[in-house]
Amino acid sequence: MSTRLGDLVESLGGELIGDPDIAIIGIAPLDAATASHITFLSNPKLRAQASVTRAGALVLSSTDHPVVSEAYKGVCVLTPNPYAWFARAAQFFAAAQALPVTPGIHATASVHPSAQIDGSSSIGPHVTIEAGVVIGEHCIIGAGSFIGRDARIAAHTLFHPRVTFLAACEIGKRGIVHSGAVIGGDGFGFATDQGHWIKIPQTGRVRIGDDVEIGANTTIDRGALEDTVIEEGVKLDNQIQIAHNCVIGAHTAMAGCVGVAGSAKIGRHCTFGGAAMVLGHLSIADHVHISSGSLVSRSISEPGQYTGFYPLARNAEWEKTAAVVRQLDNMRDRVRELEKLVRQLTAKHDSIS
Repeated sequence: MSTRLGDLVESLGGELIGDPDIAIIGIAPLDAATASHITFLSNPKLRAQASVTRAGALVLSSTDHPVVSEAYKGVCVLTPNPYAWFARAAQFFAAAQALPVTPGIHATASVHPSAQIDGSSSIGPHVTIEAGVVIGEHCIIGAGSFIGRDARIAAHTLFHPRVTFLAACEIGKRGIVHSGAVIGGDGFGFATDQGHWIKIPQTGRVRIGDDVEIGANTTIDRGALEDTVIEEGVKLDNQIQIAHNCVIGAHTAMAGCVGVAGSAKIGRHCTFGGAAMVLGHLSIADHVHISSGSLVSRSISEPGQYTGFYPLARNAEWEKTAAVVRQLDNMRDRVRELEKLVRQLTAKHDSIS
């Protein structure tokens, strides 16, 4: 199938320069696009590649356009944020090519009689839905998923196959949860008594807002007493661990393998690079950006970019640096002694002169 470029621009916005009637079948990278594709330039470093692309249409900023258009003679779409335009165009083509969803409950699904499932929703094969569950309009629950008692799933939410959504958890509208995710498992709560661990029942829930996406094999623990909260618009990549009683602020995004320990409070519009770690009971302000692999060991009260790891080095160089680091305490004491001696000598010299 194809769509008229002018119709696409009218729907998504932007300034079209060139023929609005060309037919577009989809999106392709700069170096692979053909005359039936639309492509985009969001990184000025790729201007040279964009100049020679064979795409029928190129989405770019007004800043890049004068440079690229000297060589590129196809149709251009000018927009302040080409990457965001690309994302919306990708959603358009994905929706157009998606297989239709058949509403209803598959014959192999196990659904408790007290569950309330809107007739427009689709429940896949071998899904288990326990008592008291409420599922809203146009939801899709993929094969093999488990929905625990009294859970709530709001309209237009998609669970890919094998999602585990445990008792009393809630997710808002337009959520996406990928395969293998476990939401509402017990938090890691234990007391010790004479060398033995005593389990603390985790009686809170997980509450998730609207427009949240949760990646494959990500785990979000239920609260011990209060709820674990994921606010609206949060985006979590694969294999992330969110521990009990955490609060993740609206529109925060985390890349793969991030770990957040219990009772951490993270603000709105934050970003976390892959494998970043946050210790428990910390507070992080809005608009904080944590570099990949960083360890956040203290609360952060001001917005900005934060990095907490030692740069990569050859092993021999790293070993030498580590040897110096181990001596820092002694070196500090020696510097203090030298400073004290300098002060004494200076005072003596001043008194003589």
